Parts: sequence; C-alpha cells; structure tokens
Amino acid sequence: MKIDFLAELQQRDLVHQLSAPEVAALLREQRVTGYIGFDPTADSLHVGSLLPLMTLLRFQRAGHRPIGLIGGGTGLIGDPSGRTSERSLLDRERLAHNLAGIRRQVQRFLDLSGDALIVDNAEWLGSLNLIDFLRDIGKHFSVNQMIARDSVRMRLETREQGLSFTEFTYMLLQAYDFLALFDRYGCRLQMGGSDQWGNILSGSDLIRRLRGAEAYGVTMPLVTRADGRKFGKSEEGNVWLDERRTSPYQFYQFWINVDDADVIRYLKYFTFLPVPEIAEIERETAAAPEKRTAQRVLAEEVTRLVHGPEALARAVRATSVLFRKDADYRELTAQELEEAFHGAPTTILDRAVLGTPEAGLVAVLAQVGLYSSRSMARKDLPSGAVTVNNRPVRELDRVLSESDLLPGGFIILRKGKKHHHVLRVRQD
Repeated sequence: MKIDFLAELQQRDLVHQLSAPEVAALLREQRVTGYIGFDPTADSLHVGSLLPLMTLLRFQRAGHRPIGLIGGGTGLIGDPSGRTSERSLLDRERLAHNLAGIRRQVQRFLDLSGDALIVDNAEWLGSLNLIDFLRDIGKHFSVNQMIARDSVRMRLETREQGLSFTEFTYMLLQAYDFLALFDRYGCRLQMGGSDQWGNILSGSDLIRRLRGAEAYGVTMPLVTRADGRKFGKSEEGNVWLDERRTSPYQFYQFWINVDDADVIRYLKYFTFLPVPEIAEIERETAAAPEKRTAQRVLAEEVTRLVHGPEALARAVRATSVLFRKDADYRELTAQELEEAFHGAPTTILDRAVLGTPEAGLVAVLAQVGLYSSRSMARKDLPSGAVTVNNRPVRELDRVLSESDLLPGGFIILRKGKKHHHVLRVRQD
C-alpha cells in the first residue's frame, strides 16, 4: 500500500506551510522528486537537523525520490535565516572536511541503491559567471520583497550587526539551487523548516518565470521546547549526530530527559511509530508518569535510528548501571565507560604513580581542579562529598592504587552529584 506522504506529515503535525493546495494531489498521484538542503557549518549535523533527515526518509518510504543537497557552494556564504549575526566564513579546507562528514550522515538515512541522490551545490554554483548570473537570475528578484523577508528585515533593524551583501545574496543562490535541481533531475518540491519559507518561494517563483513550470514547497514547524529553552542543547552544548562529538550514551540521555510537555510531540516528529501507537503510549504515560514510558520509548527509537542497535544496547545498559544508587562501575565495559563519561574533564595519569604519595587522593583532587586547593579537599573529604568509582571516600590518607582501575584503565572521581573527572591511566 502506497503511503500518503503529506497525510502522514499532517497526522504528525509536521506541516507548517504549503505553497499551493494542489501539492496534496500531486504527492498522492505522482512520484515526485524533492529535496532538502543541509548547511556544512560543522563536520556533523546536530539533532536540529534530525527532523529534515527523517522527512527525507519518510519521503523515500512513501515512494518518492529524495535528494539531499549539501551546500558546498552556499556554505561559503552562510544562510542568514534565524541568525542574529553573520556566520564566520569557512575556508575551503574546513568546508571540504565538513562536507565529507555531513555526506556520511545523510547517506545513513537514505537508501542510495535506487535513484535517491546526495548532491553538492558547488557543482553548479562554483562555475557561475557573475555578470551572467546578475542578468539572467538577479533581474527576477525584487529588492523590495527581499528586504521584507523576516530573516533579512530582522537583521536590517539590528544596527549593531546589519546584513552584509554576501549574506543578502544567499536567497538568490538557494533559489538557483531549486532551478538547477529542476533542470537536472526534474525536482519539483523543496522541503525545509519554516524559516526557509521565503527562500523556497523564491525558488519556485524562479522556476515558474524561467521554465514556465510549477514547483512547490512544504515546510515543517521549527522544533521548540515547551519551557522556551532551545531544542538540541544539553548542559554540555549541542547534541550532535556524530558519536565522536556526542556519545550514544549522552545522546540517549538527551532524549530520556525530555520534558513531559514535549515528549508526545517528539514521538510524532522523531520516530516512525504509528500515530495510534503513540496515542496509546500517551495514555500509559498519563496513567503512570513516574515510569516515563514515553521518554524511554523515544530515547530507544531515536538512538537506534541514529546510532544502531548495538550502541543503543550499550546506552541502555550503562543507564541501568549508572543510575542505581549502589552502582558498581566495574559492571561496565571499557567502551560503555568511555561513552558514559565522554566529554567529562580528563587527566592522564602514569600507571607507575599508582600506590605512591603522588597518587594521594587529596593531592589528585586539587591537581585535577575538583578543588581549588589541597586544604579545601581535606576539609570536604570527611563529609563523603567525594567518590572514587561511585564509592564515597572519607579517609584523608586515601591513595589511588591498581585496585581502583576500571576496565579500560579509568578511575572516575566525583565531587557532589554532578562534577565528574576522569583519570585515564596510561597502561605502559
């Protein structure tokens, strides 16, 4: 049975704007080529890009032809949408590095065995002739309309920042992308977040003016949090899709900690669970909110999708161990410990030091910065505020030794409830 792509998005509250009512019939009756663009501002996408990636995957599963467009050309400019200041321009070496990382991530979401594509807009933007572009493309854009766009108007009204001409041309280049994809691949649909609405309309209008054909746009709502905090941020910063930046355990924890007010909406947005099943999860969660059933399902589904079943199993196991009051860190493998404490401050310690006065806990606590001085550490230790591998230590003469080594050569120090420091003991 063919999936009605637009109907599924609407069921999940994922349609913010349609450029024309006939888009619904087009997507039901024809196989459509559509695209979403990704900016290479880093070598990894973060969870803010997960919704566009999943939209491309839903589009493909519905029988349509998806194109993931990576902005190797526009990445040299920078999209002003949603920005209060101008992006730092990337050099070509950094851009190439970022493009490779993002291409790998988009490939994991799309089945490229058929006619799905990942393309780089540098293929056509890199060879543009400025005079020809201004004559053939620029004349179709009204500056009056361009400055009325929210992304431009907001910056023009901010006297301290303003908007450079470089950024101002971005919407022309994105519109030209749509035209190039229409000419090369018959692409008739551009999708994106609601902040891309003006750029999408510019592209469809350009196709109509220059090719006499209709092209369309669909936008999704920007993902928000009920409490007003920015989506995709944790205490450690951005939540990335690359496990080298955000470990699978940290990624899992981000979703398990989603607020009750957001979790059902996120289940609709970020999973492929049928909507009736999500409604049943909502009822279960309302009846027993302390079980956090919805959060657990969300974390499992999204972590499995992004990192795979093995990484999910490690994250679930580490969670089950670390959140027990009497957690024994020795139950975890070296990889599970690595992922659980990824990003925590780390100090390298020579193995030969273990068991010597140099490895005295008071001295180490001050050395690694958990305390500002040895005297402060001595004052706090008797209260049980410090743990070694989750075991409280009160003895002032405690010395770290071989017996403290966890799998992988780790020793985990903690001050209070949240301040961790990882000692990584050199094995040679």
